[in-house]
Amino acid sequence: MSIDARLRRWLVAAARRRAAIALGALAPPLLALELAVGWRFGMARAGLLLPALALPVAFAAVAAARRADARWLARRLDALAPALEDSAALLFETRALPPLPALQRERLLRRLDALGIDPRPAWPWRAFALAAAAGVLLALLVLWLPLPRADGVAAGASREATTGADAEATRIATVAVSLAPPAYTGLAASTQGALDVHAPQGTELHWRLRFVPRPAAVALQFHDGRRLPLRRDGDDWSAAAVATASTLYRIVVDGAPPLADDALHRIEAVVDRAPEVRLLEPERTLNLVDAAPPSWRLAFEADDDYGIARAELVVTHAHGSGENIAFQERTIELAGDRIAPEAANAAAPRAVLRYAHALDPSALGFERGDDLVARLVVRDNRAPEPNVTRGPGVILRWPPDVPKGNASLEGIVQKTMPAYFRSQRQIIIDTEALVAEREALDEAKFLSRSDGIGVDQKLLRLRYGQFLGEESQSRAAHAPEGAIGDAATQQGALAAAQEAHEAGAHAPTRFGDADDVVAEYGHTHDIAEAATLLDPETRATLKVALDEMWQAELHLRQGAPETALPYERRALEQIKRVQQATRIYLARVGLELPVPDEARRLGGERKDLGDRTGSLAAAGDGAAPLAALWRALGADAGTGDVAAVDWDAAEHALAGRLDALDAIVALDRVRREPGCDDCRSRLRAALWPMLATPAATVAPRAAPDAEGRAYLDALGGGHR
Repeated sequence: MSIDARLRRWLVAAARRRAAIALGALAPPLLALELAVGWRFGMARAGLLLPALALPVAFAAVAAARRADARWLARRLDALAPALEDSAALLFETRALPPLPALQRERLLRRLDALGIDPRPAWPWRAFALAAAAGVLLALLVLWLPLPRADGVAAGASREATTGADAEATRIATVAVSLAPPAYTGLAASTQGALDVHAPQGTELHWRLRFVPRPAAVALQFHDGRRLPLRRDGDDWSAAAVATASTLYRIVVDGAPPLADDALHRIEAVVDRAPEVRLLEPERTLNLVDAAPPSWRLAFEADDDYGIARAELVVTHAHGSGENIAFQERTIELAGDRIAPEAANAAAPRAVLRYAHALDPSALGFERGDDLVARLVVRDNRAPEPNVTRGPGVILRWPPDVPKGNASLEGIVQKTMPAYFRSQRQIIIDTEALVAEREALDEAKFLSRSDGIGVDQKLLRLRYGQFLGEESQSRAAHAPEGAIGDAATQQGALAAAQEAHEAGAHAPTRFGDADDVVAEYGHTHDIAEAATLLDPETRATLKVALDEMWQAELHLRQGAPETALPYERRALEQIKRVQQATRIYLARVGLELPVPDEARRLGGERKDLGDRTGSLAAAGDGAAPLAALWRALGADAGTGDVAAVDWDAAEHALAGRLDALDAIVALDRVRREPGCDDCRSRLRAALWPMLATPAATVAPRAAPDAEGRAYLDALGGGHR
């Protein structure tokens, strides 16, 4: 082995020995201190103290190891081997030496193999014994002192319970609340030393308390009236319950002085939220295609509080048209890939899974005119019934072919489709778009689009006109394409419409046909009152809207959309008024009074006489005690008078409300500490959202100020 390798091996061995010696000397006292803290304050707090104690020990061990360098090893070799003639430092020289030092180094190398030196420091057994003795003394001191054990039981509590019978107040010596969350949450059981509990819904709670002096009976009194007695186990009192809902409770003792601190404590049952589903791919929920794609890729992301148990992709295939639509549903179970939660949720991480699947539309029978609707359904781990969330639906649509037929069929499509899809608001939007694009369109195309919007306006007018009994115009009444802006041609079109109507009115009739008789002699569609049950005011509003539509149609057909816009907007305003109108139907029946008993008239007999006040009971104001308390607190927390407040009535009014836990705590605090201004302010703020909204009334006239009185005096009327 070369001298350099041997020196490095000695340095490493010496450094390890020095670090071990430092740990052996410091670990026993610090370990005893750690046990003392765990015995006195609980192992949870001892675990927090462990890093603070281990860090100095680690630093000391590292510092001791780093001091074992080449200079230390040279001195160590000189001290162990006199034959090295105090020249061990020459062994670490790597540069060229003068002849005399080089000759001395060669001599040392020849002697070094025969010496058999171990430069590691010897074990300081005496120091180890002293450290162990110090640790034992500290442990004995902990056992001798009346300190509580790790489970919260005090060694000297029995003596305190017997000698403290004459104490002025009972105090809680130790508190241990064990929490066992439901298995589906995956959370580990824990124990805390506080009476306020924040745990998932369904958590099993187990209280273990010790009191000084020892009471005869202990119970947990909940704010809703429930009472849970505690069982005695030696010097401890224990009870168990399940956190099904958020509640408040107070510890009540019997056979002992009242508790020094009997404030309300809160059990916050955190409800398991339903999973959240987000659509990642595709970007839009409606996707139109011209042909069946080879693959339709879907991607979702779902997250939950405690994990997702199952995810299914529900695919619905809609085939057919009209009333002959058939639906076929398929369910595909998906496996998700876990991803890291966002940094913003690092404090409360949620289980986040990503689901991706590629569908083959052709394999599903996807054809022209069909729809494919995909939706992700997610269930979480909640037991016994999981939360179910249905994600957003994604639609893959292959539109049907546009029907191509003769001119008459096109006329039917033109008259039917706009009436179904268009509205007055859409007509206004189309008109504004046409006006904005006027500079980019030639004259013929501009007039054609304006005429098309006019046709839509006409069809919408006819739809609303049916409610007033107006006639539906035939195709003959439509102005021809070349009639735009031509007054003579429009007059001809109107004359043709009138002739078509008269021809229809005097057409041959069939004997016994009621429709023909009414059409020939009745003409009931001209009587608005016979065609609708709208009230006169609504009927008048609708007539105004139709007049505005007439004017808008006139200017649109003449190629003046700018002039038609005001009429269109006024028509929309009148239509909104019609939509807001209501109709009330009353049965036309007479007043039916009970038949009087002639034998009992004027006799004064009140037997079997019913309640003349009626069966309606007066509505009670459940928030009246809360309103009285809120007024007593005053605008300023220090000015209210709460001496005459009915605290029991206010507490009873809050007991049945699920959102009143904070208000109940604040009320209890004010009731026990009336002089706490901050507590009164918190109670007043908590009561404000629970007060009933007052009925609308006329505000009283405000008293005039000095300037107002001077103005009224100048008018000669005073300030009456």
